[in-house]
Amino acid sequence: MGERKGQNLYYPPDYDPKAGGLNKWQGTHALRERARKIHLGILIIRFEMPYNIWCDGCKNHIGMGVRYNAEKKKVGMYYSTPVYQFRMKCHLCDNHFEIKTDPQNLDYEIVSGARRQENRWDPKQNEQIVPETNEVQRKLFDDAMYKLEHGAKDTQAAEEAKPVLGRLFQRNDSVWRDDFEANSRLRAQFRTRKKELKLQEEKDKALLGRSSLAIALLPECDHDRRMAQLMRLHSSKTVHEKDKERRSAILNRPVLPSTASNKSATVTKQVAGTKLETKALGIVKRSATSSSGLQPGGLSEHGPDEKRPKDTTAEETKSPRADEVTKRPQLLLCNYGSGSSDSD
Repeated sequence: MGERKGQNLYYPPDYDPKAGGLNKWQGTHALRERARKIHLGILIIRFEMPYNIWCDGCKNHIGMGVRYNAEKKKVGMYYSTPVYQFRMKCHLCDNHFEIKTDPQNLDYEIVSGARRQENRWDPKQNEQIVPETNEVQRKLFDDAMYKLEHGAKDTQAAEEAKPVLGRLFQRNDSVWRDDFEANSRLRAQFRTRKKELKLQEEKDKALLGRSSLAIALLPECDHDRRMAQLMRLHSSKTVHEKDKERRSAILNRPVLPSTASNKSATVTKQVAGTKLETKALGIVKRSATSSSGLQPGGLSEHGPDEKRPKDTTAEETKSPRADEVTKRPQLLLCNYGSGSSDSD
C-alpha cells in the first residue's frame, strides 16, 4: 500500500515545487487524523496494555494485550531517555486513564484512572537474570577490586549451573527428539485422564441422585477413607450379651400363656434358673400305639369327664420342688414321626 501511495500521488496543475512537499502545499500532515493534535505535542498511536489493570470508573477488569487509541506526549527525560505518557479512554465506560513509561525500572507506571493487578514477584526467586542497579554499576565502574570479586562470583555461579543445564538439555533431547511420538504420548495421557474424569462425574451424579443432594463433591483421598472407617456405627452390646438376653427371655416366657395361671407364672419365675425335666412339668411321653387312640379333633378315647390314669413312676420320682410344679395341667406328648401317626 505504501508503494502504491508513493507512485500514485496526484500533483494538481497549480502545484508549485518551491512551496515544498505536496502535504505542505496542501496544508495537511502525512499522518492525517493521527496528527490532528500535533500542534499540542500529542500524537495518536495504537497502545497495547502492558499488564492487567482495574478501571476506577466501572471497576471492570482490563486484560493485558487490549489495544486502545492513545494520546502520546513527552513529559520528561530520564538521563538521555525520554519519558512518554499515554492517555486513553476505557472501552466499557467514559473514564480516562493515563500510563507513563518508567525507564529506571524498565516498566510502566499508572498515573491516574486505574490500578494495577499485582502479579509481580522477585525474579531472583525464579533464578532469572536481574539487571544490575545503578549503585552496582557505579561500583563496577569505579572500584577495580569490586569488579574482580563480582566477576569471580559470576564465574562460580556459571560453574554451579552447568550440571543443571546439562541435565535439562539431555532431558529435552530425550523427550522431544521425536515430536510426533511425544505428542502422541501426551494426547494418550490426556484421553485416559478425560475418561477417568467422565466416569467419576457419572458416579458423582448417581450418588447425588440417590441422596437427593445438589452439592459439589470433592475427590476422595486416603484421609477421608480413614475417617469414614473410624466413624462406623457399632452396637452398645456384644453378640454374646445379646444371646444371653435372648436365652433368658425364652426361659422366662411361659410355655402356654393361654392356659397358665398367675400362680404357675410365679412358680416358673422361681425355677427359671434350674433345669426343668419333662416329668417334673407333668408331660407324659406316649408311644405311637397309645397316641393312635386320639380322635381327629385331638381328643382321646376317654370322654371329657373321664380322668386319665395316674403315672405311679412320675409320682415316685417327684422331688420336693417338683411338688409345686405338678399343679400344672398334665399334657400329652405324641410321636407323630411314626407310620401309625401318619395314617391318623
